[in-house]
Amino acid sequence: MALSNAQSLKKELEVFGFPCDDEIIDKMMEQCICRGLQATEMADEWVAYSNTKNISNLTLDTLEQFEHEVLLKKNKSKLNSRRDDTYNRPLDINSIQTLINEEIEEETLLDSYSTPAKGSQKRALSTPEHPQPKRSVALLSSPNLLLSPTSFSPGATPSQKYSQRGGKGEVVATFGAVQGTRWVGRKDPGAGVQVELLGPPEESLRCSYKFMFQRLRDVRNVLTEKIEDLGQILKSHFTIEEFSSASLPAQDSITVLGQICCDSNGKLNPQSVVLEAEVEHGGQQVPVDLSELKEYSLFPGQVVVMEGLNATGRKFVASKLYEGVPLPFHTPDVTLEADEEPLNVLVACGPYTPSDSLNFDPLLDLISVIVRDRPDVCLLLGPFVDSKHEKIEKAQVTETFETIFLRCIDSIVDGTKSVGCHLVFVPSQRDIHHNFIYPQPPFTLPNLSKDQVQRVTLVSDPCSLLIDGVTVGLTSTDILFHMGAEEISCGTSSDRFSRILKHILTQRSYYPLYPPAEELNMDYEKFQRFGQMSFTPDVLIVPSELRYFVKDVVGCVCLNPGRLTKGQVGGTFGRLLIRRGAASGDGQRASPCLAAQVVKI
Repeated sequence: MALSNAQSLKKELEVFGFPCDDEIIDKMMEQCICRGLQATEMADEWVAYSNTKNISNLTLDTLEQFEHEVLLKKNKSKLNSRRDDTYNRPLDINSIQTLINEEIEEETLLDSYSTPAKGSQKRALSTPEHPQPKRSVALLSSPNLLLSPTSFSPGATPSQKYSQRGGKGEVVATFGAVQGTRWVGRKDPGAGVQVELLGPPEESLRCSYKFMFQRLRDVRNVLTEKIEDLGQILKSHFTIEEFSSASLPAQDSITVLGQICCDSNGKLNPQSVVLEAEVEHGGQQVPVDLSELKEYSLFPGQVVVMEGLNATGRKFVASKLYEGVPLPFHTPDVTLEADEEPLNVLVACGPYTPSDSLNFDPLLDLISVIVRDRPDVCLLLGPFVDSKHEKIEKAQVTETFETIFLRCIDSIVDGTKSVGCHLVFVPSQRDIHHNFIYPQPPFTLPNLSKDQVQRVTLVSDPCSLLIDGVTVGLTSTDILFHMGAEEISCGTSSDRFSRILKHILTQRSYYPLYPPAEELNMDYEKFQRFGQMSFTPDVLIVPSELRYFVKDVVGCVCLNPGRLTKGQVGGTFGRLLIRRGAASGDGQRASPCLAAQVVKI
């Protein structure tokens, strides 16, 4: 919009009956240039003002009065509205810095025109004797700035409940010989530590894939193969001659193979148990009577072998339930050296922020623990940018989820550089920036330098790792919570966690539940390839919303490290001392997990 000129302004005033000389026109031109007004706007303002005040002549005195009463007020309201718009719109770190710089300039300009009070000054200038104000210094680059909550949400403040938490560093669960154990890494953490995916490359998910293309027929084929494979293993282990059809009437005791289902869409209970037979025997569903079983533990999707009667063909009365058989343990190719030190492995699971703030203080505290204890390997499971965080659910962030995630990863990698530990990142279904499909492909971090790539491993969910000859199975999906909500049991002496973990190991799958929880998107063809166990792991890591624990289940040390934050307060993390196994004195296998702890952050 072009500024007005003297000729157009003079013509506009003459139209309304206000002839004036060149001096007045020059004065009004100054105001037009200063206020950014056009000739018509300036003429309209003067006509409105003259009518209100009953002024008939345009002189220098009336023009000065017009300037103070109209033009100055108009300019001030325009500035205020512009400032309100600036403060009301979503701000990022750059716009916040710009606002602070503008305020500093305005106040410095005012100070230069005023006499400061004795012994005080409204704002000191930036000199060696008087450094910059704290607000501007706080925005300078620092290790914690990448995770400053103001970078992601303008109104973010640190969580008071987290900062006021008690029991920092308290050990809440232990396993093995923890007396006198030093929870520190080797002298040179990460040096010579081999972290690799277990098995050949074709058995590991290493990149993203297309999903949402599976057909019901493909799902059916995967489930059928699972029933047949586990059936053959149980048949040979218990020397069963043959399986019979559960749906045909039989007066004698028969042995049947099938998958546990529920007769409706509700939760499984003892009266709603249905056995879905294998395809070879018709694939039909038969109700199961569990009243004669003294002990059982069942869940939907479990492949079982039962013995019992079906006199009428309408209901199978079970009298015996065969237990599942776990896989053998992996035998490392490298033998144990006599003086080999154990590895210190730290395990933490997100979210890494309190639920009421996007402040990453819990993650910064974890980095401090890593720098202090110097572990050899850090297993860090998502979510890193939690889709269930209230700030994210309400869209109260001003940066992309991918940007927040990359800042988080950069802070971890840079913050542990002095330690040199090996970092393993595992995605989560709750990572909002990542594909939430199961199995879940690993993260992609294209900006890592060559030095960083050597000590960072990106894996899928789930996966099996080989860490210096010790097999570690892990999944960030809360299978304990999902199976715990569906499992039914009677007469068992073990606790619920041990039962569920034994099911996972004997079903030889990281997610044996079918149908899966509603929040989980399963790709069954990929799950058949990448979600099964090839060995029983020496250590199984299963983080959950449920209470933390460390347990030995059929020779496998199972760890639930809890989550680093629980709502608005601090949570827990885990740590392990492992060393490749050696046979004990009687020739039996010795667990490579020497000790384990769950510790409050």
